[in-house]
This record gives sequence, structure tokens and C-alpha cells, in this order.
Amino acid sequence: MGRRLLFLGPPGAGKGTQAEMLARTLGVPHISTGAMLRDNVERGTELGMKAQAIMAAGDLVPDDLVVAMVKDRLGQDDAACGFLLDGFPRNVGQARALDEALGAGALELALLVEADEEELVARLLQRAIEEGREDDNEQTIRNRLQVYRDETEPLVGYYPDNGVIVVAVDGMGTVDEVFSRIVKALATN
Repeated sequence: MGRRLLFLGPPGAGKGTQAEMLARTLGVPHISTGAMLRDNVERGTELGMKAQAIMAAGDLVPDDLVVAMVKDRLGQDDAACGFLLDGFPRNVGQARALDEALGAGALELALLVEADEEELVARLLQRAIEEGREDDNEQTIRNRLQVYRDETEPLVGYYPDNGVIVVAVDGMGTVDEVFSRIVKALATN
């Protein structure tokens, strides 16, 4: 069985970039709820239409929609040998639903990518320009960071209480510097 990992951290910390690199290195699927949601929006699916207005305001898509989407994805053959979750779970309710779906102890390690808040705002504003993400303006970004603090950050305490190791990694520096820290963290945990 491959590794079953998840990335935690605020928006703009580099989770997606690092998760893609790590998934390739480990040979496991990178399962990004953000990418799955954006794909549904682009394709105009029922889920995409429901999610579009919610995401545009910087709020989180309701748990039942995201949990159903992730359960389906984790049931695919390529995830049987391990996976790397990015953007899910986003709150304790989703974490509990994931535990129920996979069974206790199914997750092995959570990598917490940390970065300075003002750096995060600058990164996300730059990404908005580069990727044409109309939903990423400063007000929405700051709202997303507050939503992270309120909803997702409690997972940093939830997981150790439920048998999952949480390892903090400094997300400041170049992509390669951060990746090197992540690889070192995995080698020792």
C-alpha cells in the first residue's frame, strides 16, 4: 500500500504545486478538490453551477457536495495504492466523513505548509493576474484566509488526536527549497 497523505495550509501556501510534485515523485494520484470543482464549473455540470457562486464569494462549497465528490474519486483504481489529498478535508466535519469513508487510521500523515499572511496575499494576487482568476481580489483573498483560520486550521489539532501525524513545513522560499523540506519531512515520518 502506498502512502495516504494530505496537505494542509492556507490558500496561497503552495500546497497545489508541492502536491503535484510530490504525487509524481511517489507515484500516487494528486487529488485536488479545487481542481475538481473548477473542472465542474468549466464543464457546466450541476455541481459546478452550484459551486460557482459559492466559490466566487470566497466561501467553502458545502460539505455534502465535496464529500460525495472525494468519496467517488478515492474509489477509483489508481487511489487504491495511495493518494495525496489537496484541499480536502477543509473542516472537522469533512475529516470525520473521510474517516468514516476510509476507516480509522486510513490517513498516515498531514503536511502543514506554513507561510506569512502578507506573502500569501501577494502570491494570490499575482496568481489571479497570471491565471485570470476573477474570484481572487484582495477582499476575497482575505476572506478566504479568515475562512481557513476558522474552518480548516482546527484540523491541525484534530488529526493528532485521531492518530494522524501532522508535520509543519516552512512554505517560504523557492518551490525547490520547499519541496526539499517536504521530502526530508516524509523521510523522517
